[in-house]
Amino acid sequence: MSCHYGLDKVPQVMKPFILMNSEGWPGIDRAIALLQEGALSLDVVEESIRLTESEERVKTVGFGGAPNAMGVMQLDASCMRGDTLESGSVGAIENVMHPISVARKVMETLPHVMLVGAGATLFAREVGFQETDILAPSARARFELECPPAGDRPLVENFISPNTQGSHGTVISLVGDAHGCLTGGVSTSGWDFKYPGRVGDSAVIGAGLYVDNRYGAVACTHCGENAIRASLARTVMLYMQKGAGVREAVTEGLLGLRALVGGYQGQLVIFAVDNQGEVFVGKRFSDGTPLHALFWNSTMPEAQMIDAIAAE
Repeated sequence: MSCHYGLDKVPQVMKPFILMNSEGWPGIDRAIALLQEGALSLDVVEESIRLTESEERVKTVGFGGAPNAMGVMQLDASCMRGDTLESGSVGAIENVMHPISVARKVMETLPHVMLVGAGATLFAREVGFQETDILAPSARARFELECPPAGDRPLVENFISPNTQGSHGTVISLVGDAHGCLTGGVSTSGWDFKYPGRVGDSAVIGAGLYVDNRYGAVACTHCGENAIRASLARTVMLYMQKGAGVREAVTEGLLGLRALVGGYQGQLVIFAVDNQGEVFVGKRFSDGTPLHALFWNSTMPEAQMIDAIAAE
């Protein structure tokens, strides 16, 4: 990978950095080491997320994540380069441990941006990814405890109750390297015990992820349905494009969610960094639940924890 700035070359004023949400703890130290060695941002994003995808103790991503309502693991992921706006994503992919790597391969191999379901799994197999059982023993036990068999009752009845529990977990990785390139990646197992085939914002460029070297990088976690409805990551980026600071842009994006009517309404968290390396993490509701991010740049000896701030 090399940077291709096209007509709008960005001055190299940004310090190398990585911004991950708290689920990214398995990958943050490796990401820092790679950046200190001069690695490219796309490689750092992929490696930091792969370490999280394979960590069983992370209950919302990859191997440790929850299956759908039929007990089948279906994963979503995407990546995006800020220098070319090239993107790749997979949705509802099965039997592959590292969907972030498949998303990158889609971006680098095909003329397409998104593959879903059986097609995503077929592509992974054709380009050399090993198929494996990605339902961890702990996830299987939790499914059997919390999602009893529906019997003759249609699955859809699990999702029409006002007590429906929404999606809540994802791993995001936003990276700027020593070459001035921004890259972002997102990976998730999605809504716990979701309706089969459900694809959330993590696979939708512009909803759960958007990266542009000229302005910054944005990624979202939690209620993906709302992020899709609002094209949230791209919306925040457009505020930055029009001159808003990163905090103002995130806050405006969150306040705009007030226009959503009907459907499931849940927490949303936006992680954003501008092309100067300024960071802000905002959340939709102040519900007392602490939400954190991990941030490091080349002036820091180690990653620092950032608290998400509720939109006012």
